Amino acid sequence: MKKVVAFAGFALLSVGAFAQTNLQVFYDLGENRKLVTTTLEMFKGDDWGSTFFFVDYDYTTKNQRDAKIFGTQSTYMEIERALNFWQESSLGALSAHVEFQAGNFGGFSVRNWLFGAEYFLHNDDFSNTFTLALLYKLYTNNNAADIPVQFTGVWGMQDIFGVEGLRFSGFLDFWGENGAYADGVDDNGLPKVKETKFKLLTEPQVWYNVGKFFNCPNFNLGGEVELSYNFRDKGFVCNPCLGAKWNF
Repeated sequence: MKKVVAFAGFALLSVGAFAQTNLQVFYDLGENRKLVTTTLEMFKGDDWGSTFFFVDYDYTTKNQRDAKIFGTQSTYMEIERALNFWQESSLGALSAHVEFQAGNFGGFSVRNWLFGAEYFLHNDDFSNTFTLALLYKLYTNNNAADIPVQFTGVWGMQDIFGVEGLRFSGFLDFWGENGAYADGVDDNGLPKVKETKFKLLTEPQVWYNVGKFFNCPNFNLGGEVELSYNFRDKGFVCNPCLGAKWNF
């Protein structure tokens, strides 16, 4: 799951970031994973706010490929709309937020609507940004939550440590969900499913614009670390990934 340019909001229009699209390709080094993920992201601002979406595809793991199983094993998408008709007012940093999520993770289906508000923070030149969102989560695929609320933080920091072209970005989601996670496998090799009341997922990323050295500023190398709690598997899980990104 990726959303590292999400919530950038109307304020990015001030620095010319009217539209952004990128393609990311990751190789997951996590235990029992060894898989490739592709992510297509798009952000576009306008006079009424901004639109953001991403689509993830997880391809088969090494164990699946060894068993001659190829192709995709899961997919996930989000599309989000920030509504802001009062950009020039004292509340210009506050936007209404509407979001739809859908996907399938190895048999666990997702289909949710979220409604709430987001608040955008930045430094003077917009090189460092942070957005915090508080959302009500409406589950539409028979899931439920004792506390149907999601907290989301999204950040971006450009030229960190004074290194031109080095970027630190990412997101953190924490939400209530009476959902399921996999706790090992049974004697038939099928996942043993257990229930949880909340989930956490964060994916900090580091990118370096290596393309600037050969007249190709669109090309970046880096990676991310997926840190989760009761997300797909039991307890705390750390999955490091190596990646490449192309900015269109």
